[in-house]
Amino acid sequence: MRLFLLIVFNLLCLFSFAQTTILKGKIMDGNDNFSLPGATLKISDGNRFTVSDVNGNFEFLNLPAGTYTLTVDYLGYEHYSQSVTVRAGQEPIEVLLSSASRSIDEVQVMGDLARGQAKALNQQKNNSNISNIISSDQVGRFPDQNIGDALKRVPGITMQNDQGEARNIIVRGLSPELNSVTLNGDRIPSAEGDNRNVQMDLIPSDMISTIEVNKTLTPDMDADAIGGSVNLITRAIPNRQRISATLGGGYSPVREKGIYNGSVIYGNRFMDNKMGLVLSGTLQSNDFGSNNIEAEWKKDDNGNAFMKEMQIRKYDVHRIRRSVSAAWDFDFNARNRIALNAMYNWRDDLENRFAVSYKDMEWNADKNTYVGKLTRQTKGGISNDRNKGKRLERQDVLNFSMTGEHLLTSKLDFDWAASYSRAAEYRPNERYVAYELKKAELGQDVSNTYLPFVNDKYSDYSQLSFKNVTENENNTNEDEFGAKVNFRFPLSVIAGQKGRLRFGARVRLKSKDRDNNFFEYKPNAAFGAMTTHPLQVWDAKNWDQGERYAAGGFVSKDYLGGLDLNDKSKFTQEAKPDEYLAVNYHAKERIVAEYVRWDQNITERTAVILGLRIEHTSIDYTGNNVLEEEELVGEIRNKNSYTNFLPSINVKNNFNDNFILRAAATTGLARPNYYALAPYVNTLVDDKELFAGNPNLKATYATNFDLMLENYFQNVGIISGGVFYKNMKNFIYMYNDQSFNTQGFSTAFPDLKNPIAAGDTWQFSQFRNGDKVDVYGFEVAFQRQLDFLPGKFLKGFGIYTNYTYTGSKAKGIAGEDGVLREGLGLPRTAPHMFNGSLSWENNKFSARVSANYTAAYLDEIGKNAFTDAYYDKQFFLDANASYKVTKQFRIFAEANNLTNQPLRYYQGQENLMQQLEYYKPRYNLGVKFDL
Repeated sequence: MRLFLLIVFNLLCLFSFAQTTILKGKIMDGNDNFSLPGATLKISDGNRFTVSDVNGNFEFLNLPAGTYTLTVDYLGYEHYSQSVTVRAGQEPIEVLLSSASRSIDEVQVMGDLARGQAKALNQQKNNSNISNIISSDQVGRFPDQNIGDALKRVPGITMQNDQGEARNIIVRGLSPELNSVTLNGDRIPSAEGDNRNVQMDLIPSDMISTIEVNKTLTPDMDADAIGGSVNLITRAIPNRQRISATLGGGYSPVREKGIYNGSVIYGNRFMDNKMGLVLSGTLQSNDFGSNNIEAEWKKDDNGNAFMKEMQIRKYDVHRIRRSVSAAWDFDFNARNRIALNAMYNWRDDLENRFAVSYKDMEWNADKNTYVGKLTRQTKGGISNDRNKGKRLERQDVLNFSMTGEHLLTSKLDFDWAASYSRAAEYRPNERYVAYELKKAELGQDVSNTYLPFVNDKYSDYSQLSFKNVTENENNTNEDEFGAKVNFRFPLSVIAGQKGRLRFGARVRLKSKDRDNNFFEYKPNAAFGAMTTHPLQVWDAKNWDQGERYAAGGFVSKDYLGGLDLNDKSKFTQEAKPDEYLAVNYHAKERIVAEYVRWDQNITERTAVILGLRIEHTSIDYTGNNVLEEEELVGEIRNKNSYTNFLPSINVKNNFNDNFILRAAATTGLARPNYYALAPYVNTLVDDKELFAGNPNLKATYATNFDLMLENYFQNVGIISGGVFYKNMKNFIYMYNDQSFNTQGFSTAFPDLKNPIAAGDTWQFSQFRNGDKVDVYGFEVAFQRQLDFLPGKFLKGFGIYTNYTYTGSKAKGIAGEDGVLREGLGLPRTAPHMFNGSLSWENNKFSARVSANYTAAYLDEIGKNAFTDAYYDKQFFLDANASYKVTKQFRIFAEANNLTNQPLRYYQGQENLMQQLEYYKPRYNLGVKFDL
């Protein structure tokens, strides 16, 4: 760090007497004054060029005073050329571009769809790395309510769903743990307790201006993104007053309930355009649910599969998503600017679940049937204004950031940023009530293992005995403070060619806490048979699995919510440490990084980026040492640190203005999930089972090679194709050993007081580092407005499609008894991903039909091939349309999941259903006003 400060001081001295000046300005649409990011600007003197940023701003440094010819090129717009005179102290200039006209219904326009694609493709074209961009105009043309659903349109991206909405991101087939998500360049924390995944269904799609997916990294980017880094860019401040509002409503057939949503945006510039402000907010409410069956399979002595466990679950969910954001900037002068950004997203999931479960089923020859435990459980929450008799899960993400941009001299550019982010999950007063029959006689119908069934003859619920009433509260919080500084100045070793050196530093201070509790409430008097309480009985008339999966009767959610568990005359509270002791932990991390990046044009059309990033990671984790799940023996604290050196090279060659070759050799890492690192130990002496965290896990380190060819069409479009290869070392997986020798464990944890006999044989589960894995694949993409076709009707069509193949080979994965398993790929690596959409528009009407397909993939490695879990293939079909009544007013209609795609897992082989959950389509209709 001392060396870094010394370099800064010397640079300030070196450039303090510079005789050159700067040219700054903004690129805008000449029709509506919207900023145009990603424009290519060139100065007639030498190979001087630059690209406008996300706000349309540009700057030329180290420019001698004089008169030049400034040219601007932008896909979908006319070529711009203008003579400009540059002098010291010059005010920023405005450049207005005219859209390239095309005739639709005898009106010269660029369609809304083409305009959105033009913004995205110009940024993608001029990025120095391999990336994909989606603009807010494109997002608005897909029927996507949250950012996760919008992201699945990007080449090489698929999503894992939760309650019918996209939640966890998979980039190029790589699992969520191997990717990162940032907001305006700041890492977003995770609201969940055990991982680093960002819940993409938290953020409404209309709160984001641009989605930038970086598939190769440059040294100035955070390195923890092996698959890719998704940067969400909030709305830019408009160049003139903008007032926009959207109001919509819809229908969710799965529960025959309504959908409501609305949003509003206000933005303007003040004080002779020196200060800008934009405010936005959105509210989405969806009352829906899902119909679910689940099974766990086992083999009998003859090798035949039967169900060890099965569940039928009915979910009723009310999801309320809210978001507010604000952005403010102030230009002190042409050389100094500061900006503030703030966003708060919070989502309430109010849920009731009614589950009948059949567990521990085994064949009983004497009774000639299966015998197992039958349980009927109601899940809900306390009846108050917040929970409303439902389980409330509130997840929120808060982000504040302040940035500054300063031209210290005409040659030295300096920017800085400071940010604070917080994510949390809060589940108060979550309640369960259950009745059970411990030795129920249960028949199994496994003639169709895609839809297996348990014959339950116990329709007389008085035969079930009271099991328990419980209430718990879950709290997870993650905080991150970040700060960074960057310097940039011209430095070229090739005469007449552009070169620049960047260097900077970054610090991230993180803390993560999970603090759960769980209580059982024992009635002081007999609680009564199940039939003595109010019941809710559910059929399955609209279930896609079939009517025979009727869930049946359960204790009413209102009765459960109304129980006064704090009345000591009725209930005795008893803590259940086995439900929370082992999962609670506290974590601190400090990440300090420095980087140097050198951009050098070799020729007028070939540019190279060389760089090195160094990241130092320090961790301080505290977990619990638990005996028999209930006894807290003590806390375990572990500290660790490591340093990663991350070199990279990116090459970009423009064969012509629109045909580009990109190549990259980069490195990246993925830090272990929080709970995998937590130094907890859970010892089950009677069962001889050990579960432990692994604070000595190494970060996965990857060396990546990428090659991409892109050809852009001036009338807005692209055809591209590329290959990629990743070699990952120390990848992380769950290790299960049925014959674990405890001698090694006692050596690793010598201070533990648990009664573990050295050299004994136990079952042991822990996250471990595997040896290495190779990931490889290719992707192709094509999108274009088909305005070259004859006739007014055909000219309105557009195509958007892409396909990605990903393969992998893993080594060093140990299965049951510690035996290495061969032939496995990397978990959560989807081999085939396809997106396609067909659109049509004229100056009034636009419509799009969109498809998304993901092939089945290994989701979780089990003890052996039979117990491996697979995420089954998915095919979604969505449609939307809008009609522009006036220039400021439009109506729109949307339909999602027209294929009624279920969430399906299978165990070991495709026919062994593990989970099958249906959500049905959903429909939305609304109006939008934009002034």
